[in-house]
Amino acid sequence: MEEVPLEAQRSQAAPAPEAGHSEGTERAGTEARITVDSPDAMQDLGRRIAGLLRPGDLVLLTGELGAGKTTLTRGLGEGLGVRGAVTSPTFVIARVHPSLSGGPALVHVDAYRLGGGLDEMEDLDLDVSLPESVIVVEWGDGKVEELSDDRLHVVIARAVGHEEVLDDVREVSVRGIGARWAAGAGVEALAGVLSE
Repeated sequence: MEEVPLEAQRSQAAPAPEAGHSEGTERAGTEARITVDSPDAMQDLGRRIAGLLRPGDLVLLTGELGAGKTTLTRGLGEGLGVRGAVTSPTFVIARVHPSLSGGPALVHVDAYRLGGGLDEMEDLDLDVSLPESVIVVEWGDGKVEELSDDRLHVVIARAVGHEEVLDDVREVSVRGIGARWAAGAGVEALAGVLSE
């Protein structure tokens, strides 16, 4: 599947909601878009996406510093029912949060300080963890795509034109890549979760 540059994604994004509206949703092909208006809404989005995840899933998170990647991951952790507070693993590179309910563990990786690709991350043994875990990689573009042909790519961007008035507003694009998220049940489930 062809990667869509961030600038093109922004130009195709759903219009920002009017004041008072918390979320708007748009779906284009294998991509769903939603606008969230607060950190709480971002965390709730993570909880909703977690309901779709299963062992072996890879989630890539893209967005500038402070966009809400760790907040979304915190929601994923809550939705998956994992142990431990989900915080940014910037200085430890990766944290494993075991399941409290027999589900998949959450492996939370921050690749921000890693300059190379998958070779540089080899010591993390992500390929070994993937089959029984959900792996979430912040700043993983161009570094971990080789782990799986099937992945969710989540791009979080500040809503254009709202920086001063509505600083917490984010446009979130969730794109399913590969057979796991191909047209049908995967995409429909994703669109359904984002429209709740």
